[in-house]
Amino acid sequence: MSDELKDARLLIVDDEDINIRVLQRILQRGGAQNMTCINDSRLVIETFVQLQPDIVLLDLNMPHINGFEIMQQLKPLIPEESFVPILVLTADITPDTKQRALSEGATDFVTKPFDAVEVTLRIKNLLRTHFLNRHLEDRVRERTREIKETQLEILQRLSQAAEYRDDDTGKHTQRVGRMAAALALALNLSEECINLIGRAAPLHDVGKIGISDGILLKPGKLTNEEFDKMKEHTAIGAAMLQESRSELLQTAERIALTHHEKWNGAGYPQGLKEEDIPIEGRILAVADVFDALTHERPYKAAWPLEDAIEEIRRSSGTHFDPEVVEAFLTLSHAEYV
Repeated sequence: MSDELKDARLLIVDDEDINIRVLQRILQRGGAQNMTCINDSRLVIETFVQLQPDIVLLDLNMPHINGFEIMQQLKPLIPEESFVPILVLTADITPDTKQRALSEGATDFVTKPFDAVEVTLRIKNLLRTHFLNRHLEDRVRERTREIKETQLEILQRLSQAAEYRDDDTGKHTQRVGRMAAALALALNLSEECINLIGRAAPLHDVGKIGISDGILLKPGKLTNEEFDKMKEHTAIGAAMLQESRSELLQTAERIALTHHEKWNGAGYPQGLKEEDIPIEGRILAVADVFDALTHERPYKAAWPLEDAIEEIRRSSGTHFDPEVVEAFLTLSHAEYV
């Protein structure tokens, strides 16, 4: 049973040095090896942040900042999913004091003068719960990571399933995803946005699953009726991804729906214009067209790199958001071909 105390980081806060020394002796006999003691309550928060203790032993009646105020200050520093016990050290065992302490975040009480056996057992019990909770937190984080990795793999395979319909290599989605993330970075978007766009971008054409081979693989120019059918892949893709609680899939839905919108409002399916088009859609418009130009398709040959770059530049302010084009021109384009 001594392992809890041996492995734990203890923070002891009491303005009376004699109380601290008594606790230290008691806990050392119980196996404690890592105790940080403070007799000035003004130093508690800074010490807590640096130490990240496994348990706090806290006196209530202290000068400068009392124990109730310290517990109020500690609340925002302890994540909701974490359990860092606060054991109150007090000679005041009145119901009002106990109720107030519990409402401020106290986990348990030890009355002064200390009973060595009681103090040790209460601390060990709290530490056992703390370490069990931390173990569960680690398990949950690991499981969450595994679920996210599985989700990403499924989404990647879904995007490839659509892409193999008109790209024998299935690399188009990967190239577009890399360029989309690079554009988001060049636009100084947040790290979270960059990651979301990079991961969601490969799903931009997932709606092609609903388009017939006769249209999707037609070697010649599509008729107006066929092109109208082709346009439906945006709405089909968005419908496949809609109503998800996942931020990643919400981003993918916006991308699937809007990556063929144009800055001047002449795009589809909604004819959105300028900043009414989500930034994800504006980024994907550039990344998708650049990749389509620089690679062979059933209906066309691949363009030379410089011609494709010039086409993107020429279409700034009409097809594409000028800021996204400006970001595009800063990239090393050969990396994305």
